[in-house]
Amino acid sequence: MSQPPLRAAIVPVTPLQQNCTLLWCTETMRGAFVDPGGDLDRLRAAAKQHGVTIEKILVTHGHIDHCGAAGEFARELGVPIEGPHEADRFWISRLDEDGRRYGVRGTPFEPDRWLVDGDTVTVGNLTLNVYHCPGHTPGHVVFHHPESKLAIVGDVLFQGSIGRTDFPLGNHQDLIDSITQKLWPLGGDTVFVPGHNQPSTFAHERQNNPFVADSVLARGG
Repeated sequence: MSQPPLRAAIVPVTPLQQNCTLLWCTETMRGAFVDPGGDLDRLRAAAKQHGVTIEKILVTHGHIDHCGAAGEFARELGVPIEGPHEADRFWISRLDEDGRRYGVRGTPFEPDRWLVDGDTVTVGNLTLNVYHCPGHTPGHVVFHHPESKLAIVGDVLFQGSIGRTDFPLGNHQDLIDSITQKLWPLGGDTVFVPGHNQPSTFAHERQNNPFVADSVLARGG
């Protein structure tokens, strides 16, 4: 049996149990961490365990549990940071302040590349598509690998729930639009890794999610 082109491991980090994803290209064994919010010793151990050489850090959005340690980790590894969209500059600039509030270390950083809708990012020989999905934060992005039917969606969508929109710059209608216009077209059999808790599929959420199931949205939420 041949190896799938992409493999992924989920490593929950920080007291907020945020799903940091280690994903890698099986052909080159080069990989990326998506949303390294903290607990860098656990992340180093995961990369070592799987024999992955980290070549970049990807960030879905600017909240502390997702990227508080991204700047520090990128400097240590000597790799670039790609993402999120520049509309999350507000959140990244206040990581140290939010860190004190949540008891998590946070360091502001400047990504090497801000991402916009329609961009692609590479990891080894893999190409992931970038979708700008505002709502939870204004600059939230999602990473999708069509060949693997895998999406990493941060805090846009969860199994049985959706991202909060009561933080500064959150917008509920934008979030619903992001889910229905950007995520659903990727296909029901797409597995997604959310920012917290267990993975699910878009089909399962369209059937069962109390916020965005087709039946719920059909009757106006």
